[in-house]
Amino acid sequence: MERLGSTVPVTISRVQDGFLTAKADVLATEEPLEIRLELRAGNLAVSRSIAVTMRTPGNDFELAAGFLFTEGIVREPEAIASLTYCVDGKEEQQYNVVKVTLRPWVRVELERLQRNFAITSSCGVCGKAKLEAVRVHLPQPPGGQGLRVSARVIAALPDALREQQALFQRTGGLHAAWLCDPDGALRSAREDVGRHNALDKLLGEQFLARRIPLANKVLVLSGRASFEMVQKAAMAGVPVVVAVGAPSSLAVDLARELGMTLVGFTRKESFNIYSGMERVRIPSQHGSRQQETPEKETARCPQ
Repeated sequence: MERLGSTVPVTISRVQDGFLTAKADVLATEEPLEIRLELRAGNLAVSRSIAVTMRTPGNDFELAAGFLFTEGIVREPEAIASLTYCVDGKEEQQYNVVKVTLRPWVRVELERLQRNFAITSSCGVCGKAKLEAVRVHLPQPPGGQGLRVSARVIAALPDALREQQALFQRTGGLHAAWLCDPDGALRSAREDVGRHNALDKLLGEQFLARRIPLANKVLVLSGRASFEMVQKAAMAGVPVVVAVGAPSSLAVDLARELGMTLVGFTRKESFNIYSGMERVRIPSQHGSRQQETPEKETARCPQ
């Protein structure tokens, strides 16, 4: 069986101006990926399925590594002995199961894995019994105390991100996560049908390349900023998160608690700063202005 691509061609019926025509179209591929964890001790090996995610095929090893890192299951890339596709003779499972084999010295709480992660492309990790279980232990607080990002750069990020979304331009159905420098220069980008997966792929790439913590980087999200998206960024040490969409209340609470900068509703002419305004450099001629909603601070940029 050939490996699934990131897109699937289809023929659709299109109604336009009252006329019906057949048209070729392209869809974003959505396929399940199971992540299996294999623990070894001497001649003994224990394999445990810990997650199933609906993802767009591609960068699957980065996705698995990023998921394990942002969930606090592994702390350093050296803990991973190998990342392989699990091919067991069943065609339908080829390239849809990734086995992560850990080093013998790695200790994992097997009871914790009984949470039976269930991930979908819309809601991320679901089924966690308690809120305390969601707050994985951060290896260190996000850095970037001296980091400053121009308001002009922030306002330009959504358009710059869309230019990097090659698959989105073809299908209109993918999320993206983008890592850039404070001046807006692109460092890496990943796309996926699931926004959590796009971020795990991006952070997994950085994790395997031993570039974490990302204390001097800005993370750009094509959609909204949920608690889990901010938590994943915090795990990687990212100090600034810029979202095209809205943040959730828990995301704002977490960003404020950790001293992160969280920006939402980012547009060419405006954006909202929910936390960490000290990292945003705003032209002095604009100054500070009272907002209609006191809990949101809005920076407006020059046209």
